[in-house]
Amino acid sequence: QVQLVESGGGLVQPGGSLRLSCAASGFIFSNYPMSWYRQAPGKERELVAAISDTGGLTNYADSVKGRFTVSRDNRKNTMYLQMNSLRPEDTAEYYCRTFYGRIYWGQGTQVTVSS
Repeated sequence: QVQLVESGGGLVQPGGSLRLSCAASGFIFSNYPMSWYRQAPGKERELVAAISDTGGLTNYADSVKGRFTVSRDNRKNTMYLQMNSLRPEDTAEYYCRTFYGRIYWGQGTQVTVSS
């Protein structure tokens, strides 16, 4: 069965950095695009970044362009989100997502940006 497991969240000061990981299993990871979403309290879940199956194409929300970088290692079945210059408004639960017959979500990892 498909499993997506996020890790790497935590509490960080404004201007700091975090790297999130999403470990995937149960499908041929290298054949499928992946994406990161986030959901802040009281807000809808929104797309943060997406990456193609080979990693050659990426897409970002305007709010994170130039600060976040999505990547993947198909040998390790893992996707990453490097987050730099973090802002309080980046505080949210971050989820990885894929489509394999249907949409699958990870359980999420909390990112809190606060001084």
